[in-house]
Amino acid sequence: MSEINWSQLHTAAIAAMKTAYAPYSKFPVGVAALVSDGRIVSGCNVENASYGLGLCAECGLVSQLIATGGGRFIAISCVDGQGNPLAPCGRCRQLLFEHGGPSALLMTDDGPQTMAAMLPWAFGPDDLDRIEG
Repeated sequence: MSEINWSQLHTAAIAAMKTAYAPYSKFPVGVAALVSDGRIVSGCNVENASYGLGLCAECGLVSQLIATGGGRFIAISCVDGQGNPLAPCGRCRQLLFEHGGPSALLMTDDGPQTMAAMLPWAFGPDDLDRIEG
């Protein structure tokens, strides 16, 4: 795969953020990712009057990934309402790890970081095969 166009991912994340449904928190979030086949998928947060039922932007991102053919995340950009890099919550880091693995890159204020760095000691699909005796 060619070099990652972080500017393109950032722009796609901002576009997704602008479609967020965040009437309760007033905290729109957008995320975009480069997929292993070269396409870009995106997602935004969708809140609910029953607060616990809100969906993080990364949930929409993973849904779009699967609905449009699957693949693996290579690089991810997540932004807040001002377009600044935003670190996903722990639950969402787990979602990104599941579909990108430890080497997927996430843009942070300090530059791109691997998902292994963002979620140390992550639990992943390979752990399901472990049998302790």
